[in-house]
Amino acid sequence: MLQLSGNNETGGNREEAGVQGDRQADLQGDLMDLKQGDAAILERLELPVDDARRLMELGFLPGTQVVAGFSAPGGDPRVFQVDGSEFALRGVTARKLKVRGIQKANGAKARKTTAQKTLPQRKP
Repeated sequence: MLQLSGNNETGGNREEAGVQGDRQADLQGDLMDLKQGDAAILERLELPVDDARRLMELGFLPGTQVVAGFSAPGGDPRVFQVDGSEFALRGVTARKLKVRGIQKANGAKARKTTAQKTLPQRKP
């Protein structure tokens, strides 16, 4: 299993350990915890090496913002936007992508996915 993390800090003294502890407290869940329109920062991928490598090639890198989009009628798979592209991930995979700093959809910082954008209204 490959566990990649965006946390580049090394624990050594109390100050560094405190910062690392704060980052761990900021860790809020996984991609499946995001509701439609919510955004979060990808913290780590807890996947087998080949799966993690493929997702990283697609843009799922630690430190990257991920926005949740629509889901299938049963809730699986779900669409996630990363770096301007949209990808559908099964729940089993999305549960292994850990995120922090979840921003709710009604917040000003959450971006809309392509599927959520509305078309301009035609004038009669």
